[in-house]
Amino acid sequence: MNNDDLFICIDHVGLAVPNLDEAIKFHTEVMGWRLLHRETNEEQGVEEAMIGTGDQLPESAQIQLLAPLNENSTIAKFLAKNGPGMQQLCYRVADIDAVCATLRERGVRLLYPEPKTGTGGARINFAHPKDTGGVLLELTQPVAGH
Repeated sequence: MNNDDLFICIDHVGLAVPNLDEAIKFHTEVMGWRLLHRETNEEQGVEEAMIGTGDQLPESAQIQLLAPLNENSTIAKFLAKNGPGMQQLCYRVADIDAVCATLRERGVRLLYPEPKTGTGGARINFAHPKDTGGVLLELTQPVAGH
């Protein structure tokens, strides 16, 4: 698999926030973005919202606002250590299994042995920041039609 086959585009930038309602209000009322999707992901320990322009083009990146559900969640730990801000960069992929296999072959550690369920039912995994220049990279394969 060559690099042209690995990634489609930047899907979203994830921002850790202490209060989801306040973050949504800021991004919609002050910045002029639209709330596109909101959900609770118990497995990941987050309440999240996708903010964007409303365009559904594959090239239209979004902002993911992530608030902790409890003090043990990854986002709560991130906020305690770093404060609010960019938590991850997410790449959209067409075949997450193939991308994960290729990255492993190239020496990149992934956080999960198999993809998990993320926003809107997408299949997700993360590349370890120690292998990606200090940035937590999320990989997402959206559900067909989303």
